[in-house]
Amino acid sequence: MAIKTRFTEAFGIEHPIAQGGMQWVGYAEMVAPVANAGGLGFLTALTQPTPEDLAKEIARTKEMTDKPFGVNLTILPAIKPPPYAEYRQAIIEGGIKIVETAGYKPQEHIDHFKQHGIKIIHKCTAVRHALSAERMGADAISIDGFECAGHPGEDDIPGLILIPAAANVVKVPMLASGGFGDGRGLAAALALGADGINMGTRFCVTKEAPIHENFKKQMVENTERDTKLIFRTLHNTARVMKNKVSEEVVAIESKGGAKFEDVVHLVAGSRGRAAMEKGDADDGIWSAGMIQGLINDIPTVKDLIDRIVSDAEDIIKNRMTSMIS
Repeated sequence: MAIKTRFTEAFGIEHPIAQGGMQWVGYAEMVAPVANAGGLGFLTALTQPTPEDLAKEIARTKEMTDKPFGVNLTILPAIKPPPYAEYRQAIIEGGIKIVETAGYKPQEHIDHFKQHGIKIIHKCTAVRHALSAERMGADAISIDGFECAGHPGEDDIPGLILIPAAANVVKVPMLASGGFGDGRGLAAALALGADGINMGTRFCVTKEAPIHENFKKQMVENTERDTKLIFRTLHNTARVMKNKVSEEVVAIESKGGAKFEDVVHLVAGSRGRAAMEKGDADDGIWSAGMIQGLINDIPTVKDLIDRIVSDAEDIIKNRMTSMIS
């Protein structure tokens, strides 16, 4: 049981399924099971408080799997930027061979990693950004449709259009991201021109995901309508789970003239993390995508990946083939 694509061949994995970097989720407990099941998992570098902590987490993950895995490094504008060079060095010295970059002007990071033989997957939300990353030397692209959790960009282009639009012009292997969580999605992504899928929200709703069970149960109960777009008026749109806090943020923005200072007490990362730790799904901001509407259970990572691949194979071999006369 395997679907071979340019992505699986280039990155030495069994299945064309990636678990991208997720703040407060991309720990060894999440990444190792994905790798062991034949997918490609990513530790989240900036979830670790220091580069030294990241080095320890890389070593810990290696104790849990001998399969390929990577590290996500997200670059965002900040008043006090993290010590990116030190995080990069921890990744390099840790023997990591695959890095997922995301965010703002990755050229410096791509150049440094490639000097050490590390392959880069750059995550982006627009075709023009994908082409820019390709020119910078990215070995693969993860293209995020409007359905995704986290930051979908400001163009509001859904995956059904964005994926084939990118496939028309991007030459390197490409992952489809945003709104994927089952075999139908994988088969559709391949049909649209992608070489695999990247999942975040769906991997959060697995037994191994290091988040409170209440959050997992809430995402199972939620429908595709249970997300909110915050920071729209600040031109930094983020898709998060619909709850009391996100609805309050949207209400403040809807009054007009809102500044980040007006909502910072609601969206602070420390508040969201505390809510996750105590299991209160209504007391913080939590990134979640529209795919919640297709999540009906909490399987193991292996069962989820096996099911997605098996269902996609069945669709490709049987359902689609039977339509051709």
